[in-house]
Amino acid sequence: MLKIGVIGLGKMGKLHFMNALHMEDVKVVAAADKSKNGRKVAEGCHIKAYDDYCKLIDSEDLDVVINSLPNFLKRDSIVYAAEKGLDIFVDKPLARNLGEAVDIVQKVKAEGVRLMVGANYRYFDSVQKLKKTLDEGEVGDVVIATSELVTNGPFEHSLIPKPIPEWWFDKEMAGGGAAQDLGYHLLDIFDWMFGDLEVLYSSFGYRFNLPIEDSATIVLKSRENGTTCVINVGWFSKMIFPKFNFRINLHGTVGYASTDRWAPRNLYFHAIKEGATNLCRRIAGRKLHYLSYTYYYVSFFRALSQFLEAVKRDDPLPISLEGQLDVARIIESIYRQNEGFLSG
Repeated sequence: MLKIGVIGLGKMGKLHFMNALHMEDVKVVAAADKSKNGRKVAEGCHIKAYDDYCKLIDSEDLDVVINSLPNFLKRDSIVYAAEKGLDIFVDKPLARNLGEAVDIVQKVKAEGVRLMVGANYRYFDSVQKLKKTLDEGEVGDVVIATSELVTNGPFEHSLIPKPIPEWWFDKEMAGGGAAQDLGYHLLDIFDWMFGDLEVLYSSFGYRFNLPIEDSATIVLKSRENGTTCVINVGWFSKMIFPKFNFRINLHGTVGYASTDRWAPRNLYFHAIKEGATNLCRRIAGRKLHYLSYTYYYVSFFRALSQFLEAVKRDDPLPISLEGQLDVARIIESIYRQNEGFLSG
């Protein structure tokens, strides 16, 4: 049984914490968060809570840490866990910038531990089916791939306002805005699908006059197969989940495919249908499909469970660290095209 510590109990950290509690052959030993409210989440589940991740790592017998700390704390916290011989699952981005990403990769390799970035968009059912369609040649050679991901970003809807941590809008602490936060997912998917991406063009938008960009358009070319990839991301939407403005389109020499083909047309109907199916599974004594009613949020469960299964079996990680370093290099190139942004 893997013994796990969770560091960082913000929005994503709470989700990873609850996901881990529902996994087999896994024991969540303790969690850590500076916030008293964050620690209450763990204590409410009868899990020991610390106010410092170093105390947690030093005090508990662990195999793995789930790292959901803010970007500016990632390098030091990953290094600390690696030096203690712990395998690590970390939220994207891997680091604030390429320099930190390289430091992390070198440290992980030197200590002989494993690290996986939770690039969960790969685990959307629609993305998995799109990748299968691509691999089976149904669209032929992809000439143009386009993608959109526009959300409210760190902003909460006006109907349910919540304070936003200041680090989100500090380019030194965050390392980037929408291009890194949302663009990371799409860059990861295109690098996974096509490989060896070169940035041809990028442009940032500042609709909200923030120190960091709240929208971006990025054009890339795959040196491997010549595919042109176009990415549009933004934090400017006032939509809230389950409304979700995301898609990937592949235009090939044989055909066309899009994630819209497999994504639910109505997430409310999907939730009702899957909830009823889970009820039937419970009655029949079968295993429940945790978070399946959300369609998209189940991807976080899948990413973490795939990582933990690989650790248990000593298998290769499903998302390679080298691939995530490639994404960090691409992001570095994007920010170099937009003057005066790079931090660190």
